[in-house]
Amino acid sequence: MTETLENLLDAALLHVPFDGWSETTFRAAVEDAGIDMTLARGICPRGAVDLAVAYHKRGDAKMLARLEQAELDDMRFRDRIAFAVRARLEAVEDRELVRRGMTLFALPQHGAEGAKLVWETCDAIWTALGDESRDANWYTKRATLGAVYSSTLLFWLGDDSPGHEETWEFLDRRIDGVMQFEKVKAGLRKVPGLGKFMEGATAMIRAPKGAADMPGSWGNK
Repeated sequence: MTETLENLLDAALLHVPFDGWSETTFRAAVEDAGIDMTLARGICPRGAVDLAVAYHKRGDAKMLARLEQAELDDMRFRDRIAFAVRARLEAVEDRELVRRGMTLFALPQHGAEGAKLVWETCDAIWTALGDESRDANWYTKRATLGAVYSSTLLFWLGDDSPGHEETWEFLDRRIDGVMQFEKVKAGLRKVPGLGKFMEGATAMIRAPKGAADMPGSWGNK
């Protein structure tokens, strides 16, 4: 982000709880930040939509900064994932900002953008945790984490328990469920004939170029 975009985003956050990620918010932010409208439009061609995207990416950056400072090596792998998801949620300054964002990205014209942002968050988490898979697991890890993250986010938005403890318990249950599934999947791969079939079925899927050739799953680290 440029410094100008940061200033524009900071100004917008004061208006989003009242007017959402809207044109009204964008214009108010431009005025409050003292930025020329032409320059603001050049930075954010879609107005508040681009600001909402920038806010989500700011949260990802805060999460990654926290992961860099954490002693992840001392944690079980499933606890690293839980820590990362929790760090991402705790990067949110105001839950109303997220609620308004979900309303925006629920619109048909912005739905793909919202799904992309969730995918990028999950990709950032797996990459930060050292994932180097390049087969079908590259996709399934991120898709599965996306489901865990999204459901936990929804639970968190309505959680008024002290310290959001009920949310973290919900997150642990979701991750435990995934780990149990991974154990079952690993067992199926050992069944004569079935394991080769599963490998063949996923062999046609390839992850983006540049990833290391090191297939894996949630349960192998």
